Amino acid sequence: MPSINDMTVGSPTRDIIRFAVPLVGGYILQQMYLLIDAAIVGRFVGVDALAAVGASSSIMFLIMGFCNGSCAGFAIPVAQEFGAKDYTKMRAYVANALRIVAVIAAVITVVTAILCGRILQMVNTPADIFNDAYTFLLINFLAIPFTMAYNMLSGFIRALGDSKQPFYFLIAASLLNIALDFILIIGLGMGVEGAGVATMLSQAFASALCWVYIKKRLRLLLPTGAERAYDDKKVGRLLMNGIPMGLQFSITAVGVIMLQSANNALGTMYVASFTAAMRVKYLFTCVFENIGVAMATYCGQNIGAQKVERIKLGIWSAMKITAVYFAATMLIILPFADDMMLLFVESGEDEIIDNAAMYMRLSSYFFPALGVLTILRYSLQGLGFSNLSVLSGVMEMIARCGVSIWMVPALGFLGVCYGDPTAWVAADLFLVPAVYFIYKRLKKAPQKVKR
Repeated sequence: MPSINDMTVGSPTRDIIRFAVPLVGGYILQQMYLLIDAAIVGRFVGVDALAAVGASSSIMFLIMGFCNGSCAGFAIPVAQEFGAKDYTKMRAYVANALRIVAVIAAVITVVTAILCGRILQMVNTPADIFNDAYTFLLINFLAIPFTMAYNMLSGFIRALGDSKQPFYFLIAASLLNIALDFILIIGLGMGVEGAGVATMLSQAFASALCWVYIKKRLRLLLPTGAERAYDDKKVGRLLMNGIPMGLQFSITAVGVIMLQSANNALGTMYVASFTAAMRVKYLFTCVFENIGVAMATYCGQNIGAQKVERIKLGIWSAMKITAVYFAATMLIILPFADDMMLLFVESGEDEIIDNAAMYMRLSSYFFPALGVLTILRYSLQGLGFSNLSVLSGVMEMIARCGVSIWMVPALGFLGVCYGDPTAWVAADLFLVPAVYFIYKRLKKAPQKVKR
């Protein structure tokens, strides 16, 4: 059976690295084509257009965070049943998850498209970039069904321990996105509209590749006969895993929106600085995020196989991996942060470059806190305790809101720079004791997760 990876046996470090590397590569590709979108828009259309692309980034984080987080949660029962070797029940979860995703995608797409303009007004989008920001955000909302389809289908593939194929599909989608950027933005002069259309088409392409691969190579995932039937209990369990994960991202995003709103109020120049810094930051933080995603599958499979001791080993292995990565990032970000921002603006835009580079350096000092956050949060999700991940998101939200209300008015853009670090530390203060007590409980209680 192609590329299936049983993470309940062997070295935890090897399993996590082998699973995480394609994830990281895929995420980097996603961020690269977002970065290229921003770079092409900033260089060939202008600073105002760059600000328009970034003005709605926190909104997209809220909406897509819920969609993608929910899809990740829906895949957890699939990973747990795969670990338990109950393939009939696994396929029944696949069938019911697809029903749920179709409904969520339709509802969210319609609602967000209708409210697009009001949403931009809520985050204090500057008037001089409002129209372009509206166009870009609306196209991204219309792409939600494709994005959710890709995340759900790739989530099923990863639940079986195969993170390579989604990576290959993202390579193809990223190349398509980059080609379309040049054709639509530069060749046809479509501006921010071209950037949005390029992203939509590439997401549709990636989701189609996942579906074809499952039908041809991973038929183990395809429900047949009675496995396709609607099941209240399975839908309930899927929702109990998926909705809290989606809400965790959305609750976190509320704080991000507050922070971006405070930053938007500072003016277009600061919006451009924030946009450039965020594009580069995501390129570096994706490693932490995807080691966390690997831990969700790792913990899901191992709790399904009732191997609790391997969970502790896996968490410590992931911590060591992120520590090594943090050391490497410092060697790149500290000396070269200013140069990175030249991807987005001309060398004469000194204030934008200085602000964006300051944001990157301050954030990088707190990357260890982000590593702890992602490892512990996704481990809890894989173990079936998604409700606790929601509470960690609440901690992040409170921290970012506090920074927005008190630090940004007092310190300006410097206050914005402390938004993420403050949120990461606040979440860790909750997650560390939570994971400790959950692990103790799993060791004492029966080791089987309710399915």
